Amino acid sequence: MPGNYTVISLEKKDRVAEVFLNRPEKSNAMNPPFWPEIRDAFEKVNADPEIRAAIIAGNGKHFSAGLDLVASASIFKGSEGSAELDSLYQMVMEIQESFNAIEECRKPVIAAIHGVCIGGGLDLAAACDIRLASKDARFSLREVRVGMIADVGSLNRIPRIIGEGHARELAFTGKDLDAERALRIGLVNEIYPDRDSCLAAARAMAGEIAEAAPLAVQGAKQVMNYCRDKSIRDGLDYVAARNSLLLKSADVFEAAAAFIQKRKPEFKGR
Repeated sequence: MPGNYTVISLEKKDRVAEVFLNRPEKSNAMNPPFWPEIRDAFEKVNADPEIRAAIIAGNGKHFSAGLDLVASASIFKGSEGSAELDSLYQMVMEIQESFNAIEECRKPVIAAIHGVCIGGGLDLAAACDIRLASKDARFSLREVRVGMIADVGSLNRIPRIIGEGHARELAFTGKDLDAERALRIGLVNEIYPDRDSCLAAARAMAGEIAEAAPLAVQGAKQVMNYCRDKSIRDGLDYVAARNSLLLKSADVFEAAAAFIQKRKPEFKGR
């Protein structure tokens, strides 16, 4: 499963995948190789039937300082004109797919965030299902401070996580948010004293997810993703259809047998 990556690492530990941003000397800033590598990693996670959950974290002092402006300078060079603009548009759309691969991954993804989580780092965290943070974590949509619009998902995903008011404050000011406020507004689920304890908590949570019935967990994620922009009735219809596929699964019978036999169920994803 591990790929030949240069700026991230991917490791499978039992039924959990661990993805680390691995440019600690650059605060895990996102350079051009990052985008295809992170997309490839989560496509592998999605396709691996043994994996039931994933964690993403950063090596070094920070989760991610966002886009590496120096390494990505070539993106902004070139002559003006419709052809040049169309090429840039297509490139941004391709970059967006890197984080779409995280959001659309069937396996739940937990972000363990420490240090700075800026710009693209927050785009990345927002694409995850659950966010945990260390006490020193700082969050910022910094794009307005460098003349850009956040275009890799934060403006689309963050309002659904923390609400319109908080999201617009972040997007319009580029201000920093500390971990305490991030917890109060629901950007993160919990705060831990340091990176190690945050990562340990993410691993423990991923382990809990991995013990649950995988088809049900993955189905729940797909239902919740589908229902975000649908009516209640449309969502109910979809979840009824999804669940009808599981009600006669081997895992359901295993859960019933385990209950009767007073033991822990062993789910096989069948």
